Amino acid sequence: MGKTYERIDGRLRTFIEDQPVFFTATAPLSGDGTVNLSPKGLKGSFAVLDELTVAYLDFAGSNAETIAHLRENGRITLMWCAFQGPPNIVRVHGRGEPVFRDDPRFTDLLATHFPEIDPSPHGLRAIIVVHAELVRDTCGYAVPFMTYDEDRDLHAKRFAREDDASLSAYFAKKEHIATSMDGLPGLPLPLPPRPI
Repeated sequence: MGKTYERIDGRLRTFIEDQPVFFTATAPLSGDGTVNLSPKGLKGSFAVLDELTVAYLDFAGSNAETIAHLRENGRITLMWCAFQGPPNIVRVHGRGEPVFRDDPRFTDLLATHFPEIDPSPHGLRAIIVVHAELVRDTCGYAVPFMTYDEDRDLHAKRFAREDDASLSAYFAKKEHIATSMDGLPGLPLPLPPRPI
């Protein structure tokens, strides 16, 4: 049976911080719009900011659907599954926002909450901050056991060779970065300079 929590702390916080992968789901307001579901990983790129707020680093990729949906309506669900140990699924339903590089909060968020990761080789675009409105867990009995070996190094190898200008040029060539698949505003381009 599922359980609802008033805050992200204790055993629940430990569980989500220990998972090497989580998933994000967003959608536009339009009933015929595209629902987006994305896997997220890379050790050190997720943080619990307080008992009702979490954040993760949004790195370079082939689209910006999550950013577009958050800019339009803010709705987001994050999900973690136990692939090892006791079965468990945790979902955080809430409101999110992309904090872009030129936002005054960006540098402090990065330095304070993500000290274990060097974001520079990954083409960091934004920090996604999510304010929890509903926190629930469920059994996860049907989730298979899988082994985490290590993070892939391909993302860092690909985007480490980009500076701000070349990364902005890369994004400008991609069909669904500045504008989502449904025509919503996505990542603002050109990218502001990387914070020092």
